[in-house]
Amino acid sequence: MILKTIVDSALHLATPQAPTGGINTEGLADFLRTFFAPLFLAIVSVVALFFLFTREITRFVQFILLAIAIGVIFYVPNIIEVAAKAIAGALGIK
Repeated sequence: MILKTIVDSALHLATPQAPTGGINTEGLADFLRTFFAPLFLAIVSVVALFFLFTREITRFVQFILLAIAIGVIFYVPNIIEVAAKAIAGALGIK
């Protein structure tokens, strides 16, 4: 009886089974945003403080503008889609 259960379980586990629904990526973008946002802010803060303490105001301003642009691109929803459609429209591509 026990041996039959073990064999049946082993056979059931050995038979390949196709996944039922595929990979669920619902909320993946939100998860990545919430995961990388504090890391991004910490790196920006450290580099900005370095530029301020070394009195490189021009590089500080350039870096802050670049950081703001990167933040807008990655953290504003659908900005990449809108930008891609605008560029395609400007180039005459439908």
